[in-house]
This record gives sequence, structure tokens and C-alpha cells, in this order.
Amino acid sequence: MSRLTNYLPIIAWLKTYNRQDFNDDLFAGIITAILLVPQGIAYSILAGLPPELGLYASILPPTLYALFGTSRTLSVGPVSIAAIMIASALSAPEISALGNPVQSTAILAAESGLIMLLMALLRMGGLVNLISHPVLTGFTSGASLLIIASQLPHLAGLKIPACGLNTGCYRDYVQGFNGVTLGIALAALSILILFGKPLSTLLKKIGLPSSIVTAISKCAPLLTVLFGTLAVNYFNLQNQYHVAVVGQVPSGFPILSLNFIHNEQWRLLLPSAAFIALIAYVESVAIAKVTANLRGEKILPNQELIALGAANLAAAMSGGMPVAGGFSRTMVNFAAGAKTQMAMLIAAGLLSVAVIFFTPWFENIPKTVLAAIILVAIMPLLRLKDIVHTWRYDRGDGIAEVMTLLGVLIFGIEEGISLGIVLTIASHLRKSSRPHIAIVGRIPDTEHFRNIKRHQVETWHSLLLVRIDESITFSNINFIEDFLNAELKQQPSIKHVVLIFTSVNDIDTTALEVLENINHALQTSGKTLNISEAKGPVMDKLKKTDFIEQLKPGKVFFTNVDAVKELTG
Repeated sequence: MSRLTNYLPIIAWLKTYNRQDFNDDLFAGIITAILLVPQGIAYSILAGLPPELGLYASILPPTLYALFGTSRTLSVGPVSIAAIMIASALSAPEISALGNPVQSTAILAAESGLIMLLMALLRMGGLVNLISHPVLTGFTSGASLLIIASQLPHLAGLKIPACGLNTGCYRDYVQGFNGVTLGIALAALSILILFGKPLSTLLKKIGLPSSIVTAISKCAPLLTVLFGTLAVNYFNLQNQYHVAVVGQVPSGFPILSLNFIHNEQWRLLLPSAAFIALIAYVESVAIAKVTANLRGEKILPNQELIALGAANLAAAMSGGMPVAGGFSRTMVNFAAGAKTQMAMLIAAGLLSVAVIFFTPWFENIPKTVLAAIILVAIMPLLRLKDIVHTWRYDRGDGIAEVMTLLGVLIFGIEEGISLGIVLTIASHLRKSSRPHIAIVGRIPDTEHFRNIKRHQVETWHSLLLVRIDESITFSNINFIEDFLNAELKQQPSIKHVVLIFTSVNDIDTTALEVLENINHALQTSGKTLNISEAKGPVMDKLKKTDFIEQLKPGKVFFTNVDAVKELTG
């Protein structure tokens, strides 16, 4: 039973499920469903797909995640970042030339799911650490800017410009805006912004419970859709003023199908699917951990790969699009009081009812309202202040973050994230190849040894104490050797060199060979090489060689104090 619970976490929380949990989940499920309808349609259109794909992706995939996922509040479904990545993949010339974007989207979802399941099989849950936070921030900020740029024309009823660098073309382009469409967009933006922080603050001051505040404030997307649709119907805005609307949305569910399996797009879409899988997994786990930490719950990364992989396969078979954990929906679900994934099962059930009976109501939703919803939802992901903070704190991470953002904007989604990962690895290798090394001395009347450049310490003319603050490997041993040679050249009176290994966790074969050469050179010049405060695992490795024997007359000291006593006595 325990083994089964590991693979089906739903069993664990169902054991202790009670009526109060259901009441909380019912309320949260209704609120999340209210948000799912406009977001599902909006993100599907953002990806350049028929609106129903976003709805389909909000039903079966979260149901599968509820069975296998370890987060009790993560809301899985269409998300903005995945949508823009789908749009990027489908717009590639070799893919668009084949036509049938719906089938290509199903393949993307299937491949993403299979990649995640393969990663789970290989126990690659730790891959979440491959993308550093600065790179992820740079990527999401760059993708957010692309989304904003893609949605601004829809606010004014304009098509995507094709002016290039022709400024005159842009002037004529902007003058072709649709006033009625822009008016609807401004009204929608006003409602969405008003129902955000201003209304939430006011309701909290009145003293309403936080769950009620969340319920009211998060109704804004549905209200804008409702008001926009009523305006289009009542004033016949589509025919009289050419206001663009969603159009026909089929009723009912698609037949579960595997028709996408035998198709030539699989090979062409594989790189894009791999990036979608990676970003979907990393972002989903990051979001899941936020809410889990608030409740003292635990997220199992490898199990999340299984859950998200199953969800994406379900999306492929049910005619949906690639899915991931959505930040805004998850936070709404959490704030509304969701206790378990039952809330998402309820939300999926309500959405199923909507897809069966109410899709004709979706046909006259103005696209400009959906664009407004996307813009307001995407703004929290645009974290330019974080980039400034990172730049000030760590220049290497700052460069990676900025270059990732610029790479996404200039070269594209996949190229941008690849550039960020490469720069992060390069920055890490650069740091490890130039470790911090300190000449240390003893603080008077203590047994503490500190950097001579930072503290008033006691030193000895014949003794050089060197603390290496990094594992010693092939990438940094030459830097360490050059540092020692430079110090010995400046202090010719040194007779004993002590390498303090307090922060050294490992010494690889290349580094050991160079240390042997350093020892030989010191002995030739009448000096000794010594080691102090080496860790157990490091000593275990050294004892397997004859290095300690080669050190003689140098020694291995247990503490720096022992080294100073013997070598200066």
C-alpha cells in the first residue's frame, strides 16, 4: 500500500479527507474554474490555436495530475509561457509548411509528456536545478515581453505589423486602429486592474475573510468576458464595427485519439518539445514548492515528472495543448482555501459542463478582452527589478540573466534559454577555476585564523598559511599553483607552506599530480609543504596514494594551531 501511495499520492490525502476539506475544495474549485474558462481560451489563442484547445487542456490533464501529483494546490493547465513557446514552434517555416497546427500541437504535448516520463525513469528530478533562478527570470521576462508585444495590436483591433524598420509604415499602421475595439480593451483593463490590488485592499479593510476577498477579486476575468460578450451581442459590434471575436467553439469533448503518432512532425518538433518539457517542469516545481512551503508540505520532484508527463500525454490524446502549473491559478486556488487536488477535480468537472452546454456563449467573446486578460496575467512575470538586483549582487548571474532576456527577444525562445544555460555553466566554471584563496594569520590570544587582508592577525616570517576555499580540481589547480609561486616570490624567507583544506571537499587526479609537483619543487628549494584541517573524505583519498609519504618532512596537521606550534617552535 505504501508503494502504491508513492505513485498515487491521491490515496494519501483521501485517507484523511473530511467534509470540511470538501467544503473548502468546492469553494476553491468554483473560483479556479471561473478563472480557467477565460484563461484557457486566451492562452489557446495566444498560441495561435483554436480556442477549444485551451478548454480541453483544462479538463483531462489536471485530472491526471490530481492522481499522480504531490502538490495539493498546483493548478495544471494552459499557461502563458508554454503558449508563446508553442506559437514559436508552430511558426517555424518547416512546421508551418506542413500545415495542421492542431496535430502539431498534439505532438508537442505527447513528446513533452514522453520526455518527462523518460526523465522520471532515469531519476532526473534534480534537473530542476539545471536552470538557475537568474536564467529562469531572464527567460520569463523575455517571454513576457514577447507576449505583451503580440497582444498590444489586439487591444486596438490591429493585425500583427510587418513594417520592419520602416517608421513611416508604423505611423500608418497605428492610425488604422479600431476605436470601438480599443474602448472595450480599456474598459476591460480598467476592470481587471480595479479588481486587483485596489478592490482587494478595500475588501480587506472592510473585514471580509481572505477567501471571500479572493473569490470577488478573481472574478474580474469572467466579468470582463461577460460584459464584453454582452456588448458585442447587444450592439452588434462584430458586424457594425468589425470587433474581432473568438468565433465558433465546438460543443462537447473530442474523441480520445492517437492519430498524431504516425506523423513526420515528430522529429522536427522534438527540440521544441524538449524545451517546453524542461520549462514546464522547472516552473511547475518552483510554483508547487511556493505553496507547499507555506503549509509545510513536501514536493517530490521525480514524482512531479510522472504527474506532468501523464498530464501532457492526456492533453495530447484529448485534443489539448501542452500544460504546466500556472502561477496565477495556483495562487488563486491556494488563496481560495484549496486543501487538496479535489479542488482541481471540481474545477475540471465544472469546465466539462461548460464545454458540453455553454460553448455557444463563448463565440462572441471579443479577442481584445482576452488580450487584456493575458496582459494583466503576464505582468507579474515581467521582473525587471529582479534583473537589476541580480546585476548588483552577482555580475556573472546578472550577465546570464540579461543575455537570456535579450536572447529570447532577438534570437527566439529556444535559443534564448539555451544561451542562458550556457552562460550559467560558463560562469560557474569561471568561478570554480578562480577560487578564493586567502593568506591567513592567527587572531591574537585565540585559536582562530582569518584573512590577513581583513583582520589584524599574527603572522610568521618563515610560515605561509594558505586557505583554499574550493575543491581542488583540474580547472583550478594551475591558478592555485600560480598563486603560491607569486606569494613565495614576494616572501623569499618562507620555509614552510601550509595548505588549509577546511573548505576542500575533493581533490581530483590532475590536481593531485600538480600538488606532487609543487611539493617536489618546494623540497628542491629547501622548503616543506604541509596540510592542515583536511576533511575525512579527502584524507581517505590521499591515503590511497603515496602523497602523504612524499610530503615528508612535511606533515598533515589536525589543526592550524598544531601546525603553527610545530613549524614555528
